[in-house]
Amino acid sequence: MAEQRLSQITRNTSETRISLSLNIDGSGKGDINTGIPFFDHMLELFARHGLFDLTVKAEGDLSVDYHHTVEDVGIVLGQALKEAVGDKKGMVRYGFFLLPMDECLARFVIDIGNRPLLDYRVTSQHQFVRDFNILLVREFFQAFANSAGANVHIELLHGDEPHHIAEAIFKAFARALDAATRIDDRQADRIPSTKGTLS
Repeated sequence: MAEQRLSQITRNTSETRISLSLNIDGSGKGDINTGIPFFDHMLELFARHGLFDLTVKAEGDLSVDYHHTVEDVGIVLGQALKEAVGDKKGMVRYGFFLLPMDECLARFVIDIGNRPLLDYRVTSQHQFVRDFNILLVREFFQAFANSAGANVHIELLHGDEPHHIAEAIFKAFARALDAATRIDDRQADRIPSTKGTLS
């Protein structure tokens, strides 16, 4: 059995304190506590549907806003992914998924090729799930794309209910990232780039 790809990152700032561990080759176990229940739910869905083992412990200035915590968890998850995949040898690199969630349909496309970019095409007339503003979903993925070195394209093809929108995006993220991080035995000793490097 191949060695599991693991990482553990701790990041402390004046706004947040985050400890995160990621096992790309896990079984979908999530142990999440950010102090933001809806965000915890999204990260648990991500772990379960991507078959990643993910532990997140975060303390942030929630009395000010959820923004710093959500953004900083995105930063740390991106760092953890980048560390876990290493030189990316044998990895598929690209992944995409179309995911339906009731009336919503979300498309998530990712290239883990060290060319960070986020193209985010999601709009809704309704932005809040209780006290969670789903505009923060964009901030999470911008931070993730930058720190992971990932090219990320997210599009809501249709749908309007904010819980369903966020859930469709995070589940599609999980499935697309699972596809992108899989090892292709046909190129097990090669980096998936004609340049010979993705660092």
